[in-house]
Amino acid sequence: MPADTVNRRQFERFALSPMYNRVAVRFTDTETFAFEGHGWDICEGGVCFELARPIAAGTPIVMQIDLPLDAHGNPPMDGPGRSVFVFANVIWLTESDGTGPARMAAAFTRFAREGDKERLIREFCSGRYARAA
Repeated sequence: MPADTVNRRQFERFALSPMYNRVAVRFTDTETFAFEGHGWDICEGGVCFELARPIAAGTPIVMQIDLPLDAHGNPPMDGPGRSVFVFANVIWLTESDGTGPARMAAAFTRFAREGDKERLIREFCSGRYARAA
């Protein structure tokens, strides 16, 4: 990293396998997860993901993030299932010409279920994730 570059990240990011880490998104005023896509990288404070449609920066959303299966195809053993649920705000969006998926990032504002944050952190400590650049 060049000397004049400042790393503003508060948390270390971990790479996800995009085709295997599903994310589902809904707006905070709806009950149905209407959009599905894939996660690219994740940290304790947010996630970079891709959906078929863009969501404007500043939009509050609710996300269901599927944790990866282990080497034997099993979900994480602790907690209620494979997913972590978070409230978040979209913080950036790549420019898109409308012909392909849109990549964006969201900052977590809070975890929706008790224990989900701890489950996510335990996943990072499992050694199954590579550090993202």
